[in-house]
Amino acid sequence: MNCCSSNNDPCCKVEAVVSVDERGQMVLPKELREKLAIRAGDKLAVVSWGKTICLIKADQLNEMVQSMLGPLAKDMK
Repeated sequence: MNCCSSNNDPCCKVEAVVSVDERGQMVLPKELREKLAIRAGDKLAVVSWGKTICLIKADQLNEMVQSMLGPLAKDMK
């Protein structure tokens, strides 16, 4: 998956700057949570690609994996 979109949007954009507290917790700003439809209780997957880190909603990650591996599983039957 490419982090850059195929249209003319800029490749990288700083959406927010967050702080990590002494317990290792951080808060995503409300505007970002609303933009990404992140609700209390949602699970986020932390995915790394080299030194790049992405947060993906776990249910969306599940859908991505199923769409990629689903055709392979059908071929294995």
